[in-house]
Amino acid sequence: MEPMDASISDTRNMETGKNQGNAAQVESLKSRVDDIFTKVDKLEQRVNEVEQFYLTASKKQLNVSKGSSIVKDKDKDKERHVASVKKQQQDASRREAAAAKRMQELMRQFGTILRQITQHKWAWPFMQPVDVEGLGLHDYYEVIEKPMDFSTIKNKMEAKDGAGYKNVREICADVRLVFKNAMKYNDERRDVHVMAKTLLGKFEEKWLQLLPKVAEEDKRREEEEAEAQLDMHLAQEAAHAKMARDISNELFEIDMHLDDIREIIVQKCRKTSTEEKRKLGAALSRLSAEDLSKALEIVAQSNPSFQATAEEVHLDIDAQRESTLWRLKFFVKDALEIQGKSSASMGGNNTATTTNNNHPTTNNNSKRKKEICDAIAKTAKKKNKKAPS
Repeated sequence: MEPMDASISDTRNMETGKNQGNAAQVESLKSRVDDIFTKVDKLEQRVNEVEQFYLTASKKQLNVSKGSSIVKDKDKDKERHVASVKKQQQDASRREAAAAKRMQELMRQFGTILRQITQHKWAWPFMQPVDVEGLGLHDYYEVIEKPMDFSTIKNKMEAKDGAGYKNVREICADVRLVFKNAMKYNDERRDVHVMAKTLLGKFEEKWLQLLPKVAEEDKRREEEEAEAQLDMHLAQEAAHAKMARDISNELFEIDMHLDDIREIIVQKCRKTSTEEKRKLGAALSRLSAEDLSKALEIVAQSNPSFQATAEEVHLDIDAQRESTLWRLKFFVKDALEIQGKSSASMGGNNTATTTNNNHPTTNNNSKRKKEICDAIAKTAKKKNKKAPS
């Protein structure tokens, strides 16, 4: 009895060790699957980012006309290296600094004009804000929407906190406003009106001399901004294209990992019996035409030579891999359950069935389904005939 007890004990120990080994392997597989889920979640976020970029890019209109020389030059130079987004930002900062320096020079020249105007003997009424209360001008703010004077302009030109003028045209607009306010509030026969009109004319003459330089700078700024916007768009497009390629590569790696896991699981599963294969073939014939096409796609995924959409389909159940058979089993089971629920919810509506059967698409699907099911049945018969030999 002792040897037999020892044998039983050894067997139990072996079973226990085997179960522990299986449990460890299951935990390892669960860990791998969890890692894959985590990666897929991150990939989904990146896919959404890429998708959003291209959706926005397609709707967004660049500020460069299609026929401009900038776009033509870019088309000729498509093969050039597209700089990174970071470099584009650095270049944009340098351009902004250079443009700000040029604008400061224009403002300096404008300051010379302003001094000439303010030093005129008739400029004194416009040097400080209008003393509305002291002069008893009770309706002044009803007539004048935006009061302006040269001291306010000077302070704004010297401002360092970002509240100053951004360009020369803004200063020019305020200088004109000084004189136009005076002309608007005072009757044309009044001295202030005449003084304002005279100084405005002198200012316009001097402004015309500076205007070509201002217009040239405006055009240059517009072209630089358009080019910078286009460069940034190209850089972002290149970055998102690279991201899309990286996502594709990572998805391929995930598919490889899933295939490995699937094969490991299939090896641990019992083999599909002949009877189960027969039942699977019969179950396939009960699928709708749409679900049957999906089932054939499952076969095609593991068998590239299998043409799921061919006119004649020969499906040999016995020749399929275990992983394919298990996938088919689960798919067929779920599909038939859904079909059963759909039939029950329709309550056997004969009218609806008759109408659907008369529809050309339904007839074509039914014909396609019959052809496939006949092919499966023929293959099964051939196998049964060959079996005795």
